[in-house]
Amino acid sequence: MSQRRLYHFALSGHAHRARLMLSLLGLPCEIVEVDLKGGAHKRPDFLALNPFGQVPVLVDGDAVIPDSNAILVYLAGRYDGAGKWLPRDPLGQAQVQRWLSAAAGPLAFGPAAARVATLFGAPLDMAKAHQLADTLFAVMERELATRPYLTGAAPTIADVALFSYTAHAPEGGVSLTPFPNVQAWLARIRDLPGFVPMPASAVSAA
Repeated sequence: MSQRRLYHFALSGHAHRARLMLSLLGLPCEIVEVDLKGGAHKRPDFLALNPFGQVPVLVDGDAVIPDSNAILVYLAGRYDGAGKWLPRDPLGQAQVQRWLSAAAGPLAFGPAAARVATLFGAPLDMAKAHQLADTLFAVMERELATRPYLTGAAPTIADVALFSYTAHAPEGGVSLTPFPNVQAWLARIRDLPGFVPMPASAVSAA
């Protein structure tokens, strides 16, 4: 078996979704913590892995995959022969892609951004980030009223992509109290065999 390494930062939801997917698939992996505060992600050796200078990066044998959503697609495509985590049919793939786009859009610029601003003091229009978060969670709330997971009866990489920053949204001052279906969905993800948590921050507003 080829050796796997995941370049990771413990407080990054993007890194967590990659680590969570590895664990859900039961894939052993060396976790390499990247010193973001020390600027390790901007050094030449790391930029050779990801020119954007961001975690996570997965190295799987000769394959080097930057970007958390790309890692999810890769892992599901390579190691989930049954197509449970990434459906093989075009409609199922499109339904997953819809949520991957949400993870890269309103999730990243809403609750994830609000959390970064709260924890690390990054400059941000907090009101806009909270509005994006509330709009996203309202859509998820309505859709999770009709099914247990984002695309249907079983979890996919869509659920993995949305989990981390949704679960930790209160760390950015975004309350999940108005969204009971979202909270129930989070609990279902936590109950999956192989689930690993992301470390909680001391900052919490809900």
